Amino acid sequence: MASMAAAVLNKTPFLSQPLTKSPNLDLPIAAVSFPSTPRRRRGVVRAGLIAPDGGKLVELIVDEPRRREKKHEAATELPRVELTAIDMQWMHVLSEGWASPLGGFMRESEFLQTLHFNSLRLDDGSVVNMSVPIVLAIDDEQKASIGESKRVALVDSDGNPVAILTDIEIYKHPKEERIARTWGTTAPGLPYVEEAITNAGNWLIGGDLEVLEPVKYNDGLDRFRLSPAELRKELEKRGADAVFAFQLRNPVHNGHALLMTDTRRRLLEMGYNNPILLLHPLGGYTKADDVPLSWRMKQHEKVLEDGVLDPETTVVSIFPSPMHYAGPTEVQWHAKARINAGANFYIVGRDPAGMGHPVEKRDLYDADHGKKVLSMAPGLERLNILPFKVAAYDKTQGKMAFFDPSRPQDFLFISGTKMRTLAKNKENPPDGFMCPGGWQVLVDYYDSLTPAGNGRLPEVISA
Repeated sequence: MASMAAAVLNKTPFLSQPLTKSPNLDLPIAAVSFPSTPRRRRGVVRAGLIAPDGGKLVELIVDEPRRREKKHEAATELPRVELTAIDMQWMHVLSEGWASPLGGFMRESEFLQTLHFNSLRLDDGSVVNMSVPIVLAIDDEQKASIGESKRVALVDSDGNPVAILTDIEIYKHPKEERIARTWGTTAPGLPYVEEAITNAGNWLIGGDLEVLEPVKYNDGLDRFRLSPAELRKELEKRGADAVFAFQLRNPVHNGHALLMTDTRRRLLEMGYNNPILLLHPLGGYTKADDVPLSWRMKQHEKVLEDGVLDPETTVVSIFPSPMHYAGPTEVQWHAKARINAGANFYIVGRDPAGMGHPVEKRDLYDADHGKKVLSMAPGLERLNILPFKVAAYDKTQGKMAFFDPSRPQDFLFISGTKMRTLAKNKENPPDGFMCPGGWQVLVDYYDSLTPAGNGRLPEVISA
């Protein structure tokens, strides 16, 4: 489902308001206020970046002086486990501290806490949010080859060692329970399940992770892949006294931009001097009908070039996590990871991390549950929530604007499905819906998929 808005804040309590229903359930933008909670207490505006979960970033990359020794050990002395592409993405996530304070692929106690509590209890008794399992599956043959070893080498698809897992624990992989508790259904057709779980091994291996060198993709986008530490450095360099993160896996249109710029306006009104937007597209696995990362990044660059968002107050970076499409469960992970990058405000909206039901003709999750769950989730008390109104295309102004229920006839809701169909057929949306440069990138992407002479494309199914 499309990413939308509602930002975060404990500074100003607010009364819960009735949800505004939209005439179209497949909206590219929709943000609604959600109920206040007793733990969102009035406080003073505090400058500076929020501390990482557990108090410090847990970075798992081997120091430069030790890499040669570790690579030799991994190449010559240890049993091997080959990583899939998604395993590599999770290794990347762990290595840079996005999942801090997690120190490696989950052992069984961490796995069970994540499944049953959406959180981890630390040694000091405090709780941090952790809603999706970050685990490594192995099969019977790999388990047998490991034997009694307490250390294994992790290798890429070419057999090159990329990490060492130490003090390992091997335990059963309860696939059905994992799927049911993460997605709330075991219906066939869940994209991540089919890609990464169904055919995975029946065992999980956890342990402390040592990544042999920083992960690089050499795809021309590595300059955008800033680690939490690098993001914190950049945000401090810019003098950010508040950071609001926007997670997305879709192109940015002017409705998104309206919501992001209005967030900054509200933060300035609250007393912050320099709120910075972290525009943070997801860069790991996505389902086949999502726009690929390389094209999304081209589109985001055009949004900045065309001045829709201010480059001086916007940091664009890639979040390396794979996408689960697990709705309210997954949105907690998205929010938690941004805390570790320094964000104390998180923009969330209608059906975050959601998708259509894989079997039935309906959404898999209630569109409002994601933002409601975020306001109550264990370990996310430090994340702040600011309500927003619905945004749509105002035909009287020729631009995206906040929906005015007193004149509904003046507003047009352009669904994600409609937007994709227009781009595929090389038709333009209404002026003011998306910057021209950004729209052209979308048209070029869909044109690259069209077989020669195929002509116009039919209406596509909803993503």
